[in-house]
Amino acid sequence: MYNAIGGLGGSGQLDSTVAANATVALLAATAASALTLVPPIFDMYGPRVCLLLGGWTYPLYSGALLCYNHTHNSAFVIASGAILGIGASFLWVAQGAIMVSYPLPDKKGAAIGIFWVIFNLGGGIGSFISFGLNFHSKSGTVSNGTYAAFIVIMSVGWLLSVFVAPPHKVIREDGSRAGPLPSGKHIGFVGSFKAEVNKFIEALKDWRIWLLIPAFFCANFFYSYQQNSVNGATFTLRARSLNGAMYWIAQMFGGIFIGLLLDLKWLTRPQRALAGFIFIFIAGFSIWGGGLAFQRWEDAQGKTQWLDFSQAKLYVGPFWLYFFYGMFDAFWQGYCYWLMAALADSPHEAAKYVGLYKTFQATGGAVAWRINALKYKAITQLTINWALLGAALVIAIPAVLAITPSPTVGDIEDNTSDGKDEKVVE
Repeated sequence: MYNAIGGLGGSGQLDSTVAANATVALLAATAASALTLVPPIFDMYGPRVCLLLGGWTYPLYSGALLCYNHTHNSAFVIASGAILGIGASFLWVAQGAIMVSYPLPDKKGAAIGIFWVIFNLGGGIGSFISFGLNFHSKSGTVSNGTYAAFIVIMSVGWLLSVFVAPPHKVIREDGSRAGPLPSGKHIGFVGSFKAEVNKFIEALKDWRIWLLIPAFFCANFFYSYQQNSVNGATFTLRARSLNGAMYWIAQMFGGIFIGLLLDLKWLTRPQRALAGFIFIFIAGFSIWGGGLAFQRWEDAQGKTQWLDFSQAKLYVGPFWLYFFYGMFDAFWQGYCYWLMAALADSPHEAAKYVGLYKTFQATGGAVAWRINALKYKAITQLTINWALLGAALVIAIPAVLAITPSPTVGDIEDNTSDGKDEKVVE
């Protein structure tokens, strides 16, 4: 649902600056908390508590935007964005740990694909709701009913997280458990924090992680350009809503495709890593090359928020570009998560890597949204995005080539036991 709001361009507001500054606050808070506050609490209480602690901040942010429609209180929007940043750290670290550690090693691509479908189904449905509620709108700001619908749906999603099963109660197909009991309760927050710092230092000893950090940094960098400078600046409100819906639906297809590619049974895990890299390199340069052609054409028009789907011949090309932008996001992030899954097999290891990922992802996003808020030219933002993505791919090559074969069942049992045999005998 949050993606649906962001996908409208400027979070559905006529002036995108407030939303851009709120997103900077959000991402800065995420970067600060994903590696400090969240991992010790995850270690102590597991994913369910983290999801409950983080989920309520999403309807709060939607409520701040609804308030802004009436009061133009930008400070409240920015403050709620910062609070959401902390909440998002709890949600994303827990979600990422579940996604990359619960499945068996050779089924993690499928798990990532399934998650990406569910995750972007929310954005797609939310954008279609906005599309229906604003179909006849002539203004550049979404209706109060749009934000109210988001608040209700987000609140229900938050409450449903109470049903999430902890890793030690999840039994895989081979009889092993997804993870051990929470290990941090007996040492408290301070002790758990110290343990997480040591784990983080240990993680940074793996040179492969250092080479993946630029890819993590780029994982949300393109959102500000795509959502504000492409969708928000070019299309009418109802066309932006439709584009936003199809952007997230494209991610569903992209997530399924990259998941299937990374789970090909006739390839070893190192071969799948290389196949995924080659595919993303070719797809990325093709899509961003199309983006360069679009941006040059759009700059020549000299108009803003003018293109509507009623202008079918003009609309179809930019529409498909935006669709493929969505697919590329799924390709990139799905591949990053798969690489992390190849490095970590237990939930606690996964939480460590996901925290690192979310920190640098949020840092990159904050930089990008600040660039957008400072009104850099769209062509400049595109150039920065494309250059960073290309550089990240090149830097990641040695890490991709160093991915090891999938572990055996015995290795999995060792990773998921806490000094005991965690295998379930049936």
